[in-house]
Amino acid sequence: MKPTSLTRYAWLSIAAAIATMLLKSGAYLITGSVGLLSDALESLVNLAGALMALAMLTVAARPPDEDHAYGHSKAEYFSAGAEGALIVIAAVSIAVAAVDRLLHPRPLEQVGLGLAVSVVAALLNLGVALVLMRAARAHRSATLQASSHHLMTDVWTTGGVLVGVGAVVVTGWLVLDPLVAIAVAINIVWTGYRIVRDSVAGLMDAALPRREQGVLHDLLRKYATAEGIDYHALRTRRAGAHRFVSVHVLVPPEWTVQQGHDLLERIEADIRRALPPVTVDTHLEPLGDPAAMRDAGLHRDD
Repeated sequence: MKPTSLTRYAWLSIAAAIATMLLKSGAYLITGSVGLLSDALESLVNLAGALMALAMLTVAARPPDEDHAYGHSKAEYFSAGAEGALIVIAAVSIAVAAVDRLLHPRPLEQVGLGLAVSVVAALLNLGVALVLMRAARAHRSATLQASSHHLMTDVWTTGGVLVGVGAVVVTGWLVLDPLVAIAVAINIVWTGYRIVRDSVAGLMDAALPRREQGVLHDLLRKYATAEGIDYHALRTRRAGAHRFVSVHVLVPPEWTVQQGHDLLERIEADIRRALPPVTVDTHLEPLGDPAAMRDAGLHRDD
């Protein structure tokens, strides 16, 4: 699937955010519950995040150009980071409203109708979150992953609010409504933190996950055993859905350039098959050459 097709998931997220925001706002107006207000505010953040996701997925889909030889995939991390920040802002807004209601409690109205509307909104969010989660895994999209996590958080938020409002009805303790809203705000902050953390890791060129690095080492060791070669300076990073791998391959000094080139072609092809999509850069060096060993680590100073 081409990267541009991922924008359809952003449009799906936008539609879901608008629908759930309207539903939850209606639930708040019906009941007057600050817990339901917190739920509606999070849906507003969902909408802002979905719009940001649409913009960044569009940018990320652009092909490499003269000024961006490695493509535009990192644009996805800006979307994920912005969405995480918006989540934290929403949590602060929810906490402020909850504290005010804690200090000035008020009875709830038409709770049954309000809760029914919120349940419909939660089911809508759940369905869209599952679709986005599958798409994020299939296409290794940081943006869709952040959006799916955000929507799932919204589902859990709604569940918590429903429990809190229901408890108010059963016990008559109005204080439970703002307390649940505060608990929701704390949970939202944690989700926002995780999204921002993952986004920063991508922008800082963090290495591929251990499992994927293990795939690379296993593949290279098989060549080392079969061909009598060695390798070092394996470097990896990820930009959005795309991986980048570079490695130095050391071959016997008596090999011809053609032999070394053919080996590198096979290695690169195997890596592309093992971890698509990936850009692979290899560097050929002779075994036993002291100069070749000076760049065995991640950095070479001379």
